Amino acid sequence: MYAEDKVTLSEEEWKKLLKKDLEPAILQCSRRGLIHTTQWQVKMILTVLCDVDRNQLKLAELNYSLRDVNPDIDNPMLDSQKTGERDKECYYMCKCYFDLKEYDRCAYFSEKWQTPCVKFLHYYSRYMSFEKKRVENMTEQTCILDSAQTAVINQLQNELAKEKTNNELDGYCCYLYGILCKRLNLQQEAIEALCEAVRKEPLHWGAWKELAGLIDDIRLAKSLDIPHSHWMKNFFLGHLYLEHQMNQAAIQLYWSLREKGLQKSSYIQAQLAICYHNHRIVEKAIAEFSELQAADPYRLDNLDIYSNLLYIKEKKALLSHLAHRACDIDKYRVETCCIVGNLYSLRAEHQKAVVYFQRALKINPHYLSAWTLMGHEYMEMKNSSAAIQSYRQAIEANRRDYRAWYGLGQTYEILRMPSYSLYYYQQAQLLQPNDSRMLLAVGEIYEKLGQNENAIRSYKLARNVGDIEGTALIKLAKLMQKLGIADVAAGLYKEYVSDCEARETCDKGELCRAYKFLAIHCLRYQELGDAYQYAQKCLLYEETKEEAKSLLRDIAVMQKNPQEEQEASMEEETPDSRRVLFYDSDLLWDNQDSSNVNLTP
Repeated sequence: MYAEDKVTLSEEEWKKLLKKDLEPAILQCSRRGLIHTTQWQVKMILTVLCDVDRNQLKLAELNYSLRDVNPDIDNPMLDSQKTGERDKECYYMCKCYFDLKEYDRCAYFSEKWQTPCVKFLHYYSRYMSFEKKRVENMTEQTCILDSAQTAVINQLQNELAKEKTNNELDGYCCYLYGILCKRLNLQQEAIEALCEAVRKEPLHWGAWKELAGLIDDIRLAKSLDIPHSHWMKNFFLGHLYLEHQMNQAAIQLYWSLREKGLQKSSYIQAQLAICYHNHRIVEKAIAEFSELQAADPYRLDNLDIYSNLLYIKEKKALLSHLAHRACDIDKYRVETCCIVGNLYSLRAEHQKAVVYFQRALKINPHYLSAWTLMGHEYMEMKNSSAAIQSYRQAIEANRRDYRAWYGLGQTYEILRMPSYSLYYYQQAQLLQPNDSRMLLAVGEIYEKLGQNENAIRSYKLARNVGDIEGTALIKLAKLMQKLGIADVAAGLYKEYVSDCEARETCDKGELCRAYKFLAIHCLRYQELGDAYQYAQKCLLYEETKEEAKSLLRDIAVMQKNPQEEQEASMEEETPDSRRVLFYDSDLLWDNQDSSNVNLTP
């Protein structure tokens, strides 16, 4: 982690600073209709103030809401310059239209007003009107703009660009300009605009999140022109670490924030749960989400990820309860649609699952999880073309989604297009360099393409980084067996058998075939005791039972006539039957870091 990541203030100083900074920021963001940022800020300030019990907190909120409040519109709402009654009335009218989602009316009546708050509402309502109409008029789900839509966004971006040139944009308008540049794929301009936005308004969480989504290389974060000393940078870095699957760094950072008085922050707890989910610490992630639900039973944020965990663990009853609960709260939330889709998928009702994922995308075409999950469902339905389309849309939404790249690799592998499959698996592996599943997938394609050295290297790296599925050894052993490198294959099979017996969970088919190979190998080299033991193991499995009986008969004969059988074995042995090539030394056992290895031939 960078030096700036560390939270150096005492707990009491930290709480005072958050309260002091967040109170005016909440007013600014809420008055501009930035509801998601306002919600984040309110949750954070309530976390700081949650030393009182829940009933006292509710009473305090009620007392505050009933107070006779006379907001200073001249200062926090519009700007520091004096404003007349007409300016105030204009703002109230435009904000009412915005809150009612009458975006065109808001844009029309705010067009000629130049106070900062009303100006932002004018441009933001035009953008929201565009998004609303685009979603309503979509004939098929996509997050790619057509030429007419691009023209609308381009016009709005050009207007803001002129004001930006004249230095007439505040931090909130810079944020909107950054979003428009992002939609037009003007990445560098978007980064610059969002950096300016967080410099001018460092408490605007939405700007930080959008900025994090544009950073392809996390090493560039240190060189960004952002307020590095501001406490908001800690939350930005935590989000950025999660985006780049740097889960351990994210966990450390969030725990350091927790220790500074944010122990009861639902946001931090949810982020930690996502870290555990990404890190495949499934039980711990489920426990964190369960605690979140108990503390805030009507919360839907991130529950789609919770449903993924329940799906992985095949907890049908819990997932069903979660789906019914989410539908009771809000059946039109994207999270609800994904939860129900996961439930149908677990029931193997894939067509119904697709319907719910499509519903989620109708609500929000940029909802990444729905694209990826829908691709998985199409794969289950053997609809390869639809799966490819879904995965491509997921990549359009977020090019760092390794699951979509991996899904494309699987799809092209099924279509018997290994060169395409290799490319997509490699992209997934670059995003997840220490995930053995990606390395194994790359290795399998190399093996199919006859690039055995690269395949061996991939399997070996998968073993070194921590073989999640426990299949790297068996794949490596089978490849060595196929290449005729019997001694190396035998050593790998023995290691695989030992691992399986220690774990007591593995693929029984692979295990019995490993026993059979070892029995035959030991028999060939007169290791009759070991051959007998492995043959006895083979008797336990239907697949190898008959061959095991034959092997035991051969062993019995060899034990009676050891000299004759040894001579016959020596005559049959070919010069290459016990060869050991370079594979078992330099390539097999050196411990390389997979993140530094280029698996591209």
